[in-house]
Amino acid sequence: MATPAKAIILSAGQGKRLSPLTDTRPKCMVELSGRTVLHWQLKHLAEAGVAEAVVVTGFAADTVEQEVAGLDLPGLTVRTLFNPFYALTDNLATCWLARGEMRGDFLLLNGDTMFATDIARRLIAAPPAPITVTIDRKPGYDADDMKVLTEGLKLRAIGKTIEHYDAESIGFLRFDPEGATLFTRIVEQALRTPEGLKRWYLSVINQIAQDHDVVATHSIEGLRWAEMDFPEDLPGNRALAAAWVAAGE
Repeated sequence: MATPAKAIILSAGQGKRLSPLTDTRPKCMVELSGRTVLHWQLKHLAEAGVAEAVVVTGFAADTVEQEVAGLDLPGLTVRTLFNPFYALTDNLATCWLARGEMRGDFLLLNGDTMFATDIARRLIAAPPAPITVTIDRKPGYDADDMKVLTEGLKLRAIGKTIEHYDAESIGFLRFDPEGATLFTRIVEQALRTPEGLKRWYLSVINQIAQDHDVVATHSIEGLRWAEMDFPEDLPGNRALAAAWVAAGE
């Protein structure tokens, strides 16, 4: 399929589990080897051929806006979209706020996912599907991993507490126009329920996988990525960013 013209980055939350690093800035603004997490994301999206990025902000939005204003990434236009309700909701509501951006082909990623350029390229080059979830596999999984159950290339379940799983989501998805329409419709329905404000958007992906059979998976096994959740993640993330610098990535 053609390279999606747009990527949407969900960066509204504070990331309190990384305190004190995130007491005055969101975790996408934590610096790793001379670049913030957001800068690394945008740089690698640009290198993969993505032309536009929309960063959904919330906590300390001004720090993100200043970062975006100071970046020079040829071929990539970056905009921000402010979520004023970030402290009251989980990221399903952030997706609802950004639903107007979710048209046509687009990528959706978490604001703390560190990924190599080749991961973005591999996701973009994956076989066509309404929704594609990027997955990795490893010998064991912990309670905080976003676990995935697959059947061939299909996604059958996704969530942190599912009982049966064989992979994990890295927080990076691709949508085609059909998938975008379905996703935004189910997101709007979910936000009408009493529990909707506290749901994660991947719970909607789980619902779609079970009700519509249109969610594919694409493995990036062998490529390096990381998340920014806890202070103990920092040494490995810094080493990953340092390796990118050393390799000129």
